[in-house]
Amino acid sequence: MTSKYATNEWDTLKKVIVGTATGATVPPIDISVRTVNYADVQDESTITSGDYPQQVIDEANEDLDTLSKFLESTGAEVIRPQPVEKTQYYDYCPRDIGFVHNKLALATPNPIRPRATNWKNIDHAFDDPMVVLAADRNDYNYNLDCCGDPDTLALNELTPLFDAANTIRANEDILYLVSNSGNKKGAMLLQDLLGDTAKVHTLEGVYSYMHIDSTVAFLREGLMLLNPSRIKDVNVLPEPFRSWDYIMCPEPVDIGYHSHYNNASVWINMNMLSVNPNLAVLEEHQVPLAKELAKHGIESAMLPIRHQRTLGGGFHCVTLDLVRSQC
Repeated sequence: MTSKYATNEWDTLKKVIVGTATGATVPPIDISVRTVNYADVQDESTITSGDYPQQVIDEANEDLDTLSKFLESTGAEVIRPQPVEKTQYYDYCPRDIGFVHNKLALATPNPIRPRATNWKNIDHAFDDPMVVLAADRNDYNYNLDCCGDPDTLALNELTPLFDAANTIRANEDILYLVSNSGNKKGAMLLQDLLGDTAKVHTLEGVYSYMHIDSTVAFLREGLMLLNPSRIKDVNVLPEPFRSWDYIMCPEPVDIGYHSHYNNASVWINMNMLSVNPNLAVLEEHQVPLAKELAKHGIESAMLPIRHQRTLGGGFHCVTLDLVRSQC
């Protein structure tokens, strides 16, 4: 029988997938990659495709190994991707491709074509095979008018497309960011699959590039961390989250990126992983954020993740929590 998967972002972590940078590459720039990943890039000729530099891959893997050892020291079981199929993108961010809640484990209909089969390299981590959602990635699903215009989204509303990282969970409530990597049709499909086990609440018009976890983070029941450059008023959030207590994230400490590989804003530094309601993993330079969390009784494990802007993923992105427990 399938185990109960994590239903929130904060209970004690028991089982987790940690990604790998091995094989990371920037795929050829087709319409899906252009609109979803690089809508903010004006000149397409400046986008470099091909394998990431070996230095980036080696250092990223060192940091992922450090994270894995730390999580194991807290008692969590750590599972790493297996190269069932050579990645056409990367296995660095399992959060993007796997959604779990209670009895449900989904390989989401990711809008980027080269990510269509990324789920195969993490499927071994699940008790039963993931439910693989079909995706229509034909050209008509993408809107090139989004390029250079953050008010126009990459995905048309013709068919469900979304990354799992467009969502965060609060038990019976799911917050879903409508953005370049997830359309409203995707939220509707997720609601259909969840049935009456959880309610999907959409967040719209606050951030288009791309996932939710550098905009809102759930720290524990009733407490969240907000990005003040995007969430300027708590009332832009859907109910029930307007009544939650919140911390406005302090200005991030920018650790930069490798060469011209800039795939995330400085706000990736608020992209954290909760180990339990009183412990979070932060990028090691984010002392101002650690001080704010400490005011709320949350200790911070300060770990290196040197290429989170280069590869586009912080500690929440590079993990997928499968099992959490209240004990």
